[in-house]
Amino acid sequence: MVKCHLSTLMGRHKMKIADVSRETELNRSTITAMYNEDVKRVDVEAIDKLCKLFNCQVSDIFEYIEE
Repeated sequence: MVKCHLSTLMGRHKMKIADVSRETELNRSTITAMYNEDVKRVDVEAIDKLCKLFNCQVSDIFEYIEE
């Protein structure tokens, strides 16, 4: 299973979904799905924009957990 830590990053930076959407120009529905860990696939461009926004690595956003 892949766990998404976007909600944790957003909390640390005190950002709302609208803030992330505005800063990254990503669709709100994409961010909402990631925030709620209800996303099936993510575009590499979206990951790139999130890493730039939060000044982090991909591993800070996604974590693989063996079931």
